[in-house]
Amino acid sequence: MPVSRETWRKLVKEGRAPQPQRWTERCTVYSNEEVHRWMKNPAAYQVQISIAV
Repeated sequence: MPVSRETWRKLVKEGRAPQPQRWTERCTVYSNEEVHRWMKNPAAYQVQISIAV
């Protein structure tokens, strides 16, 4: 990734980077599809929120 860990954490918190998925206390993963979507255009990336009705 072209950003530091702290910058990435801030981007995630602001909704400008893919949200992590916590598997266990020590294991956090990210959606490969979302990371690639972010890498295509980081400046325009927005987290897609799906609302279940």
